[in-house]
Amino acid sequence: MERIWIYQSNKELAEQELTIAENKLREFTEQWKAHGKELAARAEVRYNRFVILFLNESLEAASGCSIDSSVRFLKAIEKELNIDLFDRMQTAYFDGETVKTASRTELESLLANGQINEDTLVFDNTVQNSKELAERWIVPIKESWHSKVFNLV
Repeated sequence: MERIWIYQSNKELAEQELTIAENKLREFTEQWKAHGKELAARAEVRYNRFVILFLNESLEAASGCSIDSSVRFLKAIEKELNIDLFDRMQTAYFDGETVKTASRTELESLLANGQINEDTLVFDNTVQNSKELAERWIVPIKESWHSKVFNLV
């Protein structure tokens, strides 16, 4: 099983931005190290918005320094592409076929106005491994941690 980190962009990446991000992610994961040892890592961008780092920790675990280097790397991508990957106050959700983001206040308003409902799919970027990514990254809001925030339970 792979450990993962998900970073959500504040906007959808255009094709050119996506190409730049994917190339830089490949370069980074090919040289990512912990205590001088190469890490079995890969990365991908999903929905032109989510950067996901994957690490096979059964071969070598991430260290504090290697995690710090990944954050520095992602901060550099943010600057180059003029995006924000670290705003944890935004929730991503499906609006039909489109991924959109909203603050807690905006989500409350969308729920109250009936523009989204308890079956609207949201992204839980707190998942920590590839199994959780497959099983509970995208779930109806009523099955997510958001349900407690919005009193849907």
